[in-house]
Amino acid sequence: MSLLRVENVTKKFGGITANQDVSFEVGAGKIVGLIGPNGAGKTTMFNSIAGYFPPTSGDIWLNDQKISGLTPEQCAHAGIGRTFQVARTFTSMTALENVMVGAFLINRDVRTARRNAIDFLNFVNLGRFKDKAAGSMTISEQRRLAVARALAVNPKLLLMDEVMAGLNPTEVKDMVDVVLKIRDRGISCLIVEHVLEGIMPIADAIVVLDYGKKIADGKPEEVSNNPQVIAAYLGEE
Repeated sequence: MSLLRVENVTKKFGGITANQDVSFEVGAGKIVGLIGPNGAGKTTMFNSIAGYFPPTSGDIWLNDQKISGLTPEQCAHAGIGRTFQVARTFTSMTALENVMVGAFLINRDVRTARRNAIDFLNFVNLGRFKDKAAGSMTISEQRRLAVARALAVNPKLLLMDEVMAGLNPTEVKDMVDVVLKIRDRGISCLIVEHVLEGIMPIADAIVVLDYGKKIADGKPEEVSNNPQVIAAYLGEE
């Protein structure tokens, strides 16, 4: 059963086409990797799904509800959570306060938001840092904090933008464990990632973009042996 359907989405910025006629699906409770070289259009696709700007053409559906053209807040209420390529934390606020910002989208009661925020901090193994200023946290901690805040909006689909970038192998493993725990909760994950050793072993499917177009879509082992994908990453002989 499909949770997210991207149907023939094109996004243009003036004369530049960032995404061209892209279609793919994310099943309920599945992990899908969205990969491709720099400039392939991955973050543009995320921004369209999350409501930061509408597609030029095509449609995006979540649980059979058309979400293309909705605002980011409307997309969040529909069930979209997301993290960003650069971890966006409120640096002067504590980890707990950061996650409460997300929790307030769902429930304005302070005690409930605080309780939920603590639960999500524990979920990403940051509970002991709840009173720590976000600006003093490591990159790995800030990325997990961003995941906790995104989870606090109670998403059906979590968009994760390069959450493993810049992490050492131990930190990548920690993030992979968090992603698997999210999946085990029944939350689907669409993950833009350059750390292929992090995403390939856990993804149910991989979608590959190159120059804004989808060039492959399938199981990780199929995609990794696809000549077009190899050429996109390594160049033609």
